[in-house]
Amino acid sequence: MSDKTLLWRQGFSLRKRKESVFYRFLTGTFIVRTTDWMDLTILNWFVFQWTGSPVALGILNACRLLPTLLISFPTGVMADRFDRQKLLIISNIGVFCFTMLLALIVFLQWSISWLFVLVVGRSLFMTLEVTVRNAFLSNVVSKEFLPKAISLQTMLINVSRMIGPAIAGWLLVFTEVWLLFFIVAFGSLVAIAFLGKLEITTEKPKVRKSLESKQWRETIGYIKQNPLLLSILLFAIAPMIFGFPYTTMLPLFVDQLMGLGPSGLGILLSVSSLGAIIATAVLTVTTLPKGRTLVLSALCFGGFLMMWMLASSSYILSLIAMGAIGFFSQLYRTTSRIALQLQTSDEWRGRVLSIALMDRAYIPLGAIIIGFVASLFGPAAAGWLMGVGCVTSVLLILWRRKEIWSM
Repeated sequence: MSDKTLLWRQGFSLRKRKESVFYRFLTGTFIVRTTDWMDLTILNWFVFQWTGSPVALGILNACRLLPTLLISFPTGVMADRFDRQKLLIISNIGVFCFTMLLALIVFLQWSISWLFVLVVGRSLFMTLEVTVRNAFLSNVVSKEFLPKAISLQTMLINVSRMIGPAIAGWLLVFTEVWLLFFIVAFGSLVAIAFLGKLEITTEKPKVRKSLESKQWRETIGYIKQNPLLLSILLFAIAPMIFGFPYTTMLPLFVDQLMGLGPSGLGILLSVSSLGAIIATAVLTVTTLPKGRTLVLSALCFGGFLMMWMLASSSYILSLIAMGAIGFFSQLYRTTSRIALQLQTSDEWRGRVLSIALMDRAYIPLGAIIIGFVASLFGPAAAGWLMGVGCVTSVLLILWRRKEIWSM
């Protein structure tokens, strides 16, 4: 056998092994994200039925996502400093334990305050898991394959986003809520099992051990050196505050504007996820201009939120609008993540991604604002605020950061 043939076979074997690791990683991600979306649907519906308050929905989702704002950057430092695979296992163990405690609280129905406290505790581990998982993807695949890997991972997450709420909505009809949390906890156990079997060789972390405040200043300095990176991060603000709380407020809209039950909620979320899957499939097979795609998809996202309010009296039109909302919101989000990863070197990846992932913390801020508007002026006014606010703020940011258009 010639040396050239031997090298070719070794290279082919190495590539197949890396692909196997990547697909095992995706399988674990798919299962745990499916149970996560079940959890989100179950919690939102349960809290709304328990309290009947749109403000309580906003507080619940603030408890879920505000820890992202508080500890996202420290988790990014951890992702750059420590073994990412072990951190993922630890985070999933924490999520499992807190989910089991949630099942107990719901079964005993102690108080809504205890439920909020446990949601905050679990969200601390979920914030660590999300940050590390996004950074860990660069350890699983090569840089050339990274954009496709991000799109494939996002597609599977959106498949889970379609399946999870539908399963949850169906189970809520005839199953006790506390029992459903046992199914949700199972997802974390599966993730732990898959992560333990991954054979990953990683380089020694390059980040220096220093005070977190210094790490923060150094990271901000790195971002400022790349104007496009800064623009991508700033552009994430508007849709997250005004647009993405639609998933949080959906139980309110479904109940008071459409007169549907939990199965209707699950169907609408699944249709939104179907649109998101199509968006990630488009990004997997084509290369779109990132700047224009980012801007136009964000504007269309806000536009279809307004259309959804107009179409709320028609179930068919509501489904069409929800599918478009899912498509354009995911096209915007995935394009933003791909552009961000390509603009960031690996030694800064965890910290920069942790700052980018803070955008999820704007969702509860928007949800609380929209919840108060719904309480004062009704759900229709809250829905219009989401759409108009998203479009207006995107145009204002584009006016100040014109370089994003030509990216």
